[in-house]
Amino acid sequence: MQHLRNRHFLAFDLVFIPLAVYLGFVMRLESFSLGSYWPAYVQFSLLAMVAIPLVFNQVCVYHRYWRYASFEEMQLLSGATAGAMALVGIANALFSVVVPLTPGVPRSIPFIVLPLAVALVSLPRLLVRIGAARERRRRSTDRPAPVLVMGAGDAGSMIVREIQHHPELGMEVVGLLDDDTGKHGLRLHGVEVLGDRHAIPALAAKHHVRQVIIAMPGAPGKAVREIVHICDQAGVSVRTMPGMHELINGAISVNQLRTIQIEDLLRRAPVQTDTATVRALVGGRRVLVTGGGGSIGSELCRQLLRCGPSHLIVLGHGENSVFEICNELQRLADAQLGLATRIVPVIADIRSLERLRWIFGTYCPELVFHAAAHKHVPLMEEHPVEAISTNVVGTRNLLDVALETGVDRFVMISSDKAVNPTSVMGATKRVAEMLVLDAARVSGRPYVAVRFGNVLGSRGSVVLTFKRQIAAGGPVTVTHPEMRRYFMTIPEAVQLVLQASILGRIGEVYMLDMGEPVKVVDLARDMIRLSGLEVGRDIDICFTGIRPGEKLFEELFADGECYRPTAHSKLFIAARAGDSLPDALRSQVATLEEAAAANDAVAVRQYLQELLPDYRPVPATAATPVQNETAQAVLVRVPRPAHVLVERGP
Repeated sequence: MQHLRNRHFLAFDLVFIPLAVYLGFVMRLESFSLGSYWPAYVQFSLLAMVAIPLVFNQVCVYHRYWRYASFEEMQLLSGATAGAMALVGIANALFSVVVPLTPGVPRSIPFIVLPLAVALVSLPRLLVRIGAARERRRRSTDRPAPVLVMGAGDAGSMIVREIQHHPELGMEVVGLLDDDTGKHGLRLHGVEVLGDRHAIPALAAKHHVRQVIIAMPGAPGKAVREIVHICDQAGVSVRTMPGMHELINGAISVNQLRTIQIEDLLRRAPVQTDTATVRALVGGRRVLVTGGGGSIGSELCRQLLRCGPSHLIVLGHGENSVFEICNELQRLADAQLGLATRIVPVIADIRSLERLRWIFGTYCPELVFHAAAHKHVPLMEEHPVEAISTNVVGTRNLLDVALETGVDRFVMISSDKAVNPTSVMGATKRVAEMLVLDAARVSGRPYVAVRFGNVLGSRGSVVLTFKRQIAAGGPVTVTHPEMRRYFMTIPEAVQLVLQASILGRIGEVYMLDMGEPVKVVDLARDMIRLSGLEVGRDIDICFTGIRPGEKLFEELFADGECYRPTAHSKLFIAARAGDSLPDALRSQVATLEEAAAANDAVAVRQYLQELLPDYRPVPATAATPVQNETAQAVLVRVPRPAHVLVERGP
């Protein structure tokens, strides 16, 4: 059966079609002897033997690989047979007028023959499909490892089918799990839905399961954290499917299963982006991205490229990062997307006004996404002059050139640290926001700023720092046990930035919905646990004290601001963010620039406080002993510098 080809199926069809017609007559006449109905049987059979193969060929039934047949093929086969039977019925009626038979074909025959024909023509194809499955199982000599699949939806169905079709993977799905009680007791590809996530420990013990596969690519981080915790308690390993943003360019398969990552524990429901409107805005236009070699800038470039701009100008100060992202973008444009976008790498410093004028005069960008900035709070506390020259002066230079050349839209990437800033970095970001709002007010164009919090996986992010510390054997350093931060994935942040570029009107500040803040110490514990280690036994957590400029909690809106919803559920407007712009903003920024040019850090801080009344610098503080109830762990002093504390196991 494994060597059958579609020509053989045609031969089977020519045998089984008249057999189906004969059985139809037998059922209708309730006799194996057709008697005087033989001429009608022959006429109907001949018509069916012509019509059904012709329809099968027309709808490509004979072009299917039945070894891997699925519901789609069976649906096609049934539909084609039904359509052919309808044609046979019509043709038979016409023939009965031209060549009347006595007795004629009973009117019920097409309806009786149809299910019989579907069953008989399906039989050899199903035998091939069953034989292929048995052959795959026979080739798998090792006993497969039992696994549970969490999620009985589309993704779960694909995973179960992939595992069943590939015994060489050495896995057997012994049960499905789903929190929807309406699915409990149902079967998917022959596998029963046995319960919800809380049934994992009992089922793992009963079926000797050592692995659970989370087939919920859009599940929020809270749900993933709970499932991982349950599996840890049951002594079961966990693998997951990638998030939806990771599946954009590929199909779901077992090969894409991976271990749980910290991004899975922090992600939220997938962001719904109005891609059609973004394409309409970007398609065929010249787009410039500053900081294009950075974490946010490079992802902006990737997502903008999919929208088909005529030119994508990647501006950055570091030649290596610009070189790498431009090569990647060119490969995407050529190999995957087939786009005619021209990728333009530009090495430049946004602090150079004349250089920017040349770039804008040469490439004439219509849309600007400004992601270039200094972002590290402790470093900028030590080097406030650099923060002013890049975050403030660089932004002002870009805005001046954008206004001179008539740039249609300008989107600046800001930070939640710009809200009631306590750091030089946050203060400079707030001044940059004010410059954007001032430029929008002057020009009447949709120049906007977008605030968001910590980005997972960005360069210098706490996640990468923790990974390096864990790889080195610890300790993992956290500034304070109550430190909380908002976290987003890079693709999620960039999607919302693009959405803000559509919604943006004259001079607005947008805040992304970042969910609930996460304790940084909880993030550290999760990462240690996901690395297969234990806090206190394998890795210590050290509390080093709040650094200069850091807050315990980030805020979303400044004093006097209030949030207003937009057409997108994940975006808010910081209303009245530009109401308090000082009339002398430009002259005060010029004073800041002069202080920075003179390398006068004291004057820079003083002028920042004069420009921003809500800027309140926070000095460094030492950590204090705390009893952490969640982890049942005690923070004790150890032989380290006086301000360092260590979290040890119970």
